[in-house]
Amino acid sequence: MTLVLTPPPEPAEVDLQTTYDAIVVGSGAAGGMAANVLTSKGLKVLLLEAGKKINVEAELRSMQWPYDHPRRGDAPPGWHSLSLNEYNIRKPPYATMKDTAYKHVYSYVGGWGGSDYVKNILVDEKQNPYTGTNYAWVRARLLGGKTNIWGRLALRLSDYDFKGKTHDGYGEDWPISYADIEPYYDRVDRYLGISGHKEGLPQLPDSLFQRSHKMNAGEIKLRNALKTMGRTATPYRAGVTTDGLKHNKYRSKCYGRGACQRRPGGCDIHAAFDSPTGLIYPAMDTGNLTLRTNSTAHEILVDPKTGNARGVAFVDSVTHKSLEAKAKVVVVGASTLESARLLLLSKSSQHPNGIGNSSGHVGHNFCEHLMGPGVTGLVKELVGKEHGIEDGRPGGFYVPRFRNLTDKQPNFIRGYGFEGGSGKDIFPNTDRPGFGKAYKKEVRDYSGAFISMGGFGEVLPRYENSVSIDPEVKDAWGIPVLRFDYKFGDNEKKMAEDMATTAKEMFEAAGIEVVGVDRELLTEGWSIHELGTSRMGNDPKTSVLNQFQQSHDVKNLFVVDGSSHVNASCQNPTWTIMALAWRSCDHLADELKKGNL
Repeated sequence: MTLVLTPPPEPAEVDLQTTYDAIVVGSGAAGGMAANVLTSKGLKVLLLEAGKKINVEAELRSMQWPYDHPRRGDAPPGWHSLSLNEYNIRKPPYATMKDTAYKHVYSYVGGWGGSDYVKNILVDEKQNPYTGTNYAWVRARLLGGKTNIWGRLALRLSDYDFKGKTHDGYGEDWPISYADIEPYYDRVDRYLGISGHKEGLPQLPDSLFQRSHKMNAGEIKLRNALKTMGRTATPYRAGVTTDGLKHNKYRSKCYGRGACQRRPGGCDIHAAFDSPTGLIYPAMDTGNLTLRTNSTAHEILVDPKTGNARGVAFVDSVTHKSLEAKAKVVVVGASTLESARLLLLSKSSQHPNGIGNSSGHVGHNFCEHLMGPGVTGLVKELVGKEHGIEDGRPGGFYVPRFRNLTDKQPNFIRGYGFEGGSGKDIFPNTDRPGFGKAYKKEVRDYSGAFISMGGFGEVLPRYENSVSIDPEVKDAWGIPVLRFDYKFGDNEKKMAEDMATTAKEMFEAAGIEVVGVDRELLTEGWSIHELGTSRMGNDPKTSVLNQFQQSHDVKNLFVVDGSSHVNASCQNPTWTIMALAWRSCDHLADELKKGNL
């Protein structure tokens, strides 16, 4: 069963002869928010999305049982998802048009189980190569981008993040503080909905929560133990509306069913935030938004007299025809790495190193989150007990950062958090011996008694961690691709060691039997939380954007996605990306009205 409240509005006709008030590149969390805010203020906006619009409800099929699928959720023969070993042993590009072993190649996300549900969402690596150092780059080219399948953890940053340099002396402070963005976090909470439980933690500010999802017995056991250690296991703070949204006819509230824990599954009732139903369709209802899908942007065009942006050059993704669109302002929200690529490709006599790149910092200070270390445990008293079905929850629990707040670790700076969960899923944990009836009983008895959590740690921004344009390799549309020069450093490796150690200690303190500890770092990029590359700052010599994500060099150019982040923190970035985009587009609209753009 799939519940769709209201069909999407009909798109307006695209007129490339019109000069729009703004062109927005990208339709994910950042681009969707930009389009929503600007159209709500009466601006005429053209939204360009490189991918197509698909029937997400028919694609995700969250209520489909595995036995109702001819391949238990697997994609057809000839469709391949990259493995961890492929990312580690081989060098990019991991697939090219010349590779013949598979018809289509996708990122590791498809290999988590349920690859058939994302085969039309993830990009084909054969068409979209990249080069350089090992990196697991996950991309989704379609209306809404990765918001169609995101992990849903919706967290705020604090002044431990915005003022990281002040706290520990490393890197740069953001040109804003928590007080500047707090009102916009509140707006995002109200407009999109978020579930959770208030904890009063300075390092993880509370949101305006709707009803939280319940923690189960194993998770409560851990929460109670962590209280004695001065740490917190809080219910998963999900970008999911549990009480409903009266102002949005395209979304429904969560009713705790479906394959939420099939990570590539997404949410086809749209209780979880996604950009189309949460932002783009309401923007289309204003009559101010024109949407053009299958439009791969490759250059921001400039006025030869002023050096300001005058529009965007793009390729029709289907016909490969070259086209242009004109606007008073260009807003880039194509995702951190694609936005950096677009800026670097946009060379002209006024901007020989790429538009907005007089500082030489575009593509640099690239950062993200490290993953890998974690722990799996067994809550013995739950073996053989009656269990609920946990698939309908968007997540289990989150353990916020506790390192380098009031303490000072000797081996590393900054910190990490843990995402985790317990209980019975549709595919139970099968780490049990045996076969036949006895084996089946063993699996049922143990299936709800396992608990696990994995860490997300801050990768420090470093100038040398960067992306650039490859001088030789091009994608399927003839556009030069990105080349990575990026590696984890000693701070990340020391942090990873501590993550594994503390994860084990916390389970042991809770009386949970530890059955496995993961200590190895996953390939760079595994977190899907790319940040930096066009960072904010007050000094145009060391930053690309000002506090409103406005280019220092080009006053009518804004970059409103994770590119602007000065550091990665250890919290998931989606909610911060949208709060910043809202704040910046408020400023943009005001400046345009005043005639300053």
